[in-house]
Amino acid sequence: MKTTLAILVAITLAGVSSSGAWAQAPATAAQAAAAAGDAGAGKDLYLRYSCYACHGYAGHGGAGARLVPLRMPLPAFTAYLRAPRQMPPYTAKVLSDAQAADVWAYIQTLPKSPAAKDIPLLAQMLSEK
Repeated sequence: MKTTLAILVAITLAGVSSSGAWAQAPATAAQAAAAAGDAGAGKDLYLRYSCYACHGYAGHGGAGARLVPLRMPLPAFTAYLRAPRQMPPYTAKVLSDAQAADVWAYIQTLPKSPAAKDIPLLAQMLSEK
């Protein structure tokens, strides 16, 4: 478990993208489509497993970690779901790899927070200082 955690931390800190060390060329187009996940099915799973209870409906956190923007590639996301540090584990018996890909795809569709300068009230408050 320490090795998995060390790998996840290294990936997160290094900002490895899907074209990095985790990426592998899929053998078929079907495998490529499966790897991308289905955001619609992922939304259903996000709601069914009550991910929103900790991460919020928009993925911006609460009791759980902020998910948006999710910079973790799919393999690292799946590995973290299997052996997390601060949430219940979602083993392959509970959530298949395809379902994990669906949840990952859904999280990727959640809108990012606007920059502070793009929030009118905040910009006004900062300019009044």
